Amino acid sequence: MRLYRSLASATVAVALLLLLPYDAMPHARVPADEPTAAPFGAECRTSIQGSHVVAHCHNPYVDTDRVQLHIECDRWWDIDTDSAPVDTGPAMTVRLAGRCWKEVASVWVSHQNRGS
Repeated sequence: MRLYRSLASATVAVALLLLLPYDAMPHARVPADEPTAAPFGAECRTSIQGSHVVAHCHNPYVDTDRVQLHIECDRWWDIDTDSAPVDTGPAMTVRLAGRCWKEVASVWVSHQNRGS
């Protein structure tokens, strides 16, 4: 009786696998013949205190990353600002800062690969 139950469970499991739609089957996202890009990009952490914004970016990779801080202010009359771009070399940490006159709506850091 035990053999029948285990055989029945295995048969049901195989049948369910065969009935899965093709889209539900696991597959690789990148074809194996395409080369993968080397890791790139500084890790940036931003903080907002009132109207002041500070970003610290650390680049753990070999290629130089040009980072730039972008600040969007909340008030319509407050001018949005972009910091000067800064080249962040390998194992280097940089500090970017900026501010609005009043509240800050959003902050982001852009990256540009400068090569090695």
